[in-house]
Amino acid sequence: MAPINGTPAPLPGKKRRIGVMTSGGDAPGMNGAVRAVVRMSIAKGCEAYGIYEGYEGLVQGGGFIKQMHWEDVRGWLSEGGTLIGTARCKAFYERPGRLKAAKNMVMAGIDALVIIGGDGSLTGADKFRAEWPGLLEELVNTGEMTSKQVEPFKHLNIVGMVGSIDNDMSLTDATIGCYSSLGRICQAVDYIDATAFSHQRAFVIEVMGRHCGWLALMAGVSTGADFVFIPEKPPAADWEHQMCSIVSEHRKLGKRKTIVIVAEGAHDFELNKISPTKVKDLLSTKLGLDTRITTLGHVQRGGNACAYDRMLSTLQGVEAVEAVLDATPETPTPVISIIENKIVRKTLMEAVKATHAVAAAIEAKDFEHAIGLRDAEFAEYHTAYMTTTATDQPQLHLPKGKHMRIAMIHVGAPAGGMNSATRAAVAYCLTRGHTPIAIHNGFPGLCRHHGDKPLGAVREVKWLDVEGWISKGGSEIGTNRGLPSEDIEKTAECFALYKFDALFVIGGFEAFTAVSELRKARNDYPAFRIPIALLPATISNNVPGTEYSIGSDTCLNALVDYCDAIKQSASASRRRVFVVETQGGRSGYVATIAGLSIGALAVYTPEEGINIKMLARDIEHLRDSFAKDQGQSRAGKLILRNEHASKTYTTEIIANMIREEAKGRFESRFAVPGHVQQGGTPSPMDRVRAVRLAVKCIQHLEGFAEQSPETIVADDASAVVIGIKGASVVFGPMLKLERDETDWKDRRPKNEFWIGLKTIVDTLSGRPKETDCCETCGKLK
Repeated sequence: MAPINGTPAPLPGKKRRIGVMTSGGDAPGMNGAVRAVVRMSIAKGCEAYGIYEGYEGLVQGGGFIKQMHWEDVRGWLSEGGTLIGTARCKAFYERPGRLKAAKNMVMAGIDALVIIGGDGSLTGADKFRAEWPGLLEELVNTGEMTSKQVEPFKHLNIVGMVGSIDNDMSLTDATIGCYSSLGRICQAVDYIDATAFSHQRAFVIEVMGRHCGWLALMAGVSTGADFVFIPEKPPAADWEHQMCSIVSEHRKLGKRKTIVIVAEGAHDFELNKISPTKVKDLLSTKLGLDTRITTLGHVQRGGNACAYDRMLSTLQGVEAVEAVLDATPETPTPVISIIENKIVRKTLMEAVKATHAVAAAIEAKDFEHAIGLRDAEFAEYHTAYMTTTATDQPQLHLPKGKHMRIAMIHVGAPAGGMNSATRAAVAYCLTRGHTPIAIHNGFPGLCRHHGDKPLGAVREVKWLDVEGWISKGGSEIGTNRGLPSEDIEKTAECFALYKFDALFVIGGFEAFTAVSELRKARNDYPAFRIPIALLPATISNNVPGTEYSIGSDTCLNALVDYCDAIKQSASASRRRVFVVETQGGRSGYVATIAGLSIGALAVYTPEEGINIKMLARDIEHLRDSFAKDQGQSRAGKLILRNEHASKTYTTEIIANMIREEAKGRFESRFAVPGHVQQGGTPSPMDRVRAVRLAVKCIQHLEGFAEQSPETIVADDASAVVIGIKGASVVFGPMLKLERDETDWKDRRPKNEFWIGLKTIVDTLSGRPKETDCCETCGKLK
């Protein structure tokens, strides 16, 4: 964190003042960003000011610019829209309007501004900063202000955060609100899917995205749509025939429903608009399908934020304050971005320029350049979608000599996205000419039931078998915690019997252990001398080699929804704290990220443990916090405890201790959501990442086609874990991960990337540090 010392105050003897505003269209997660900026500013020794109604409030001044205190933003994480408002402001487009805004900021003592909005709002902010010295000079020259008044405010620092459901800003993988919006779309399509199946109907669904097809593409990937129309990559010139051909082929295979997703800005190669009505007419007249249109509209924008958007907005809000404090007059205006799993700062105008370049490329009909200007993730998702939506693509088949028999197995507890990954892997295999083989019920199923009649545990998979799996939770082929070592000889015998050329494993730490056992047994069992790839899938997110596991986002969404309901109960009675027990094994990831997403007062993890002094501090903090509430709404408190945080201090014991020490001033309850956390329907993030990473795994495996067993064994990359690390997708060799990065005793990585986030949870909850409290009673010194 940036040091407080050295941060210049705008006026001698006064704290630095940081303004925060939301502008443009509202997006779920904006309130989380405002909360983070306000509380981080205060924690850093600054004052925070909310600018209500966006640029309109900045121009109007007066009551639109208000100081915000710690308690003012309590409960904001779970609220949708923007609680400080947003409005279009024509006055700010003109210099006189910006002159008023500058005067209002100086009068309020604000010289730093964090703006949460789209590219138009952020471009206006950068222009405001560029004009700032001239605006102050004009205010002095016209006599509206004196030189002495403007002297402390010579430099304006601005930091941008992108709030946009369209995810249309370049140089970032995700914008605040985009995954919440995608969740609304997927939920709607999942519901429509059921009625489409029942009546064998076709549905054409229009989603938002005038200039960006991210929502449409991701909705297509995560719902298994038959066809998708996006602005960046129009369909071929004969798209009518292409679409009808794909839909017709799917119907011949036995598919009962058809889903086509159209971005509102969709067009053909000549930039002629492709409307939902035109698509409907084609499906109705050419294919004779009973077709309906659904336009989701502003439903996509509404509602509270999903777990990812809460986490993203919080971390970006914290980073925005750091960027303000780090800035010098020469620092280009930054925008806070996320690349894969890493929060980074990018130059705002570079991001805006790249964003506008996409629109220019589309206008110039240079669509390859347009899709290339989107982030690398976008292009990969488009490729993955195109190769898995239609399996009958002879032009993508490999030569017969490179066709492989690729076995797929689920190991460990079920996790959201396992089926999505399997479906994508099967579709890609069929597209390339491979034979996908599902091993049912894990390694025990392979050893004990492979030869069962009429249907054994080893089955070749056809497209229609998996077509409907994209949105299904759990594991359709069954999963088991059993390991190969339970009967290694029989496992090897089955591998040889069914002539597996490669193995694709989906699962958590048990799956990691299973792949380790197979790799180590290669010397004794030739059948294991095949390429093996592991796709981590576990709610605990504790697999070495990755910072993200399929299923963890579904878990977090289920836990956040549960905690929101619990918090509502706690708030209704006003003076109540709930201690909620989370899953996660011996990794505190789920508890920490959920704590970040719900604004938990404290989080207890296995890594840190629990001791009596810690509990004393937290109970004293609760007393102090309830004393300051003064009957406010949203005053319920939550504490999260990982199931293995302590053998002695169980969830119930902690709740009872709090109740005893409260002396009737507030109440305490405990809650155990249990397997609710494994979630039902996988979240859109788990679905789309499952598809992308599964396709990458099969691509990795097919790279070993025609290689000898000896060559495969000699290559460390022949047994790998695919993972997201920082800003990259990587394949980690098992040998290195087993040796250097695995804490085998506690079943987690040695260096867990999220550990530093625990400090942010504590900072934003106002939880006192150990050094600030009396060791005996827990009170602040």
